[in-house]
Amino acid sequence: MPIYLGLPQWSHPAWPGTLLGVGSKPAEHLADYAKVFNAIEGNTTFYASPTPDTVLRWRDATSDGFRFTFKFPQTISHQSDLLGVDSAVSAFINLLAPLHDRLGLLKLQLPTRFGPAGLPRLEAFLSRLPSGFSYALEVRHAEFFAKGDAERALNRLLIERAVNRIMLDSRPLFSVAATTRALMDAQGKKPQLPVHVLATAQAPVVRFIGLPVVSDNLPFLQSWLPRWQQWLGEGKDLYLFIHTADNAQAPELARQIALALGHPLPAFIGENDCARQGQLDLGAGATVGHFF
Repeated sequence: MPIYLGLPQWSHPAWPGTLLGVGSKPAEHLADYAKVFNAIEGNTTFYASPTPDTVLRWRDATSDGFRFTFKFPQTISHQSDLLGVDSAVSAFINLLAPLHDRLGLLKLQLPTRFGPAGLPRLEAFLSRLPSGFSYALEVRHAEFFAKGDAERALNRLLIERAVNRIMLDSRPLFSVAATTRALMDAQGKKPQLPVHVLATAQAPVVRFIGLPVVSDNLPFLQSWLPRWQQWLGEGKDLYLFIHTADNAQAPELARQIALALGHPLPAFIGENDCARQGQLDLGAGATVGHFF
């Protein structure tokens, strides 16, 4: 079944020895990551475009089955408000040409200020996007979560254009007091919005912002699992991107979710691979019985 599971980054100081090889160089981290996960939430392109050489290195570090989901640059989505950006869109997509066969989705994140009045502008932008790619949209304006005319108009537009509406679930993050620096930082940066579950196209996208202790996510994951299985049963491509407050525990949470879906991940690499993975498997097997 087409499950694309990944994290918001392929490198983290806490991961060498588990997800990443001990002593591996930063340039080697994507290759290590891609031995376990088959997708990445590529957010770096929102802030700056990679060089052509970097794009080639990303290609060489991954296999044909890997999927990148790059975000359109903020110069397009935020600074230009989708106006006069055709050449910038073409330049961005052309830059990624070596990875076109590995582009799962191209993502557009709109700023909080982008509300219902911008829908005609969004429709014009979507109508001019190059064919042959899959697209996903994340909105943050409150009216698009109010179940009123604005949200219905947005959803109709996305369905008509076969654009996937990104579902952000930050409920776990805001269910606890910010008692650590990581939680304070995450709560300050992530939006707190309702979760509206709707597949507007063929590749539903869920960004799950989980708690560091895997079992604490149980109340929030219980309702997701049957919906994910439903989408898979309908032949959709499911994209799951798993976060935790500072993402140190994101690989373990993602691994447990994969087990619950019946798609266990390859062993994490690093020191003491066999012993460590055996221990993790035992823990996951005991947990999944009551996790969902």
